[in-house]
Amino acid sequence: MTTPLLEIRNLHVRVEDNEILKGVNLTIDRGQVHAIMGRNGSGKSTLSYVLAGKEDYEVTEGEVLLDGENLLEMEPDERAAAGVFLAFQYPIEIPGVATLTFLKAAMNAQRKARGEGELSTPEFMKAIKDASGLLDIKQDMLRRPLNVGFSGGEKKRAEILQMALLQPKLAILDETDSGLDIDALKVVSEGVNRLRSDDRAMLVITHYQRLLNHIVPDVVHVFSNGRVVETGGKELALELEAKGYADFDESHAA
Repeated sequence: MTTPLLEIRNLHVRVEDNEILKGVNLTIDRGQVHAIMGRNGSGKSTLSYVLAGKEDYEVTEGEVLLDGENLLEMEPDERAAAGVFLAFQYPIEIPGVATLTFLKAAMNAQRKARGEGELSTPEFMKAIKDASGLLDIKQDMLRRPLNVGFSGGEKKRAEILQMALLQPKLAILDETDSGLDIDALKVVSEGVNRLRSDDRAMLVITHYQRLLNHIVPDVVHVFSNGRVVETGGKELALELEAKGYADFDESHAA
């Protein structure tokens, strides 16, 4: 029997005095794209932060396994080296650090963690050229400080470029459609779709069906009050778009 790439079992998470996740169970196999949809405050983004290892989120019960290994025992950099990638809803700006410099440092840090040698400058520039061409990213954007003065679409393209270069096992996209117009949404979605593979899983977190018109999920989960209350195929997202979340609140869940 094949081990799932990601297993979340009865995950409970608290922030200060508030329990946010209240028993999340979720399994994602290699090659799959899962979408999580739910109201604001339902726990969607909290799950992404916990998987990435963000501070101040206390796991009080449950476990998370990545390739059978306990993800919760790893530091954030160890999780990244193990293949976890989080695309933020609001990517941060890093003044004074060129995007190219950041990307090379990120790639070499992961290579070092895996016991691999650093990329030479020609190897790095070839990887950049190949990946940026797929995402309609101009070279002058890569010379600018990371995300400083970037439009919403440029920030998201830069994140998908990071994902293309780092080749994670598990890519988590936290409301990556926020702030994107239709054209930028299409470009970013095409970049994500090119990175779908039999060896990689993706967890797409969104409020809206429109993103899932472009990144079509294999499985859709509905979050309510800190847990998964409904799971189905891609048609479930269409049902949510038509009816809203009221019918899927925990009080209506079987």
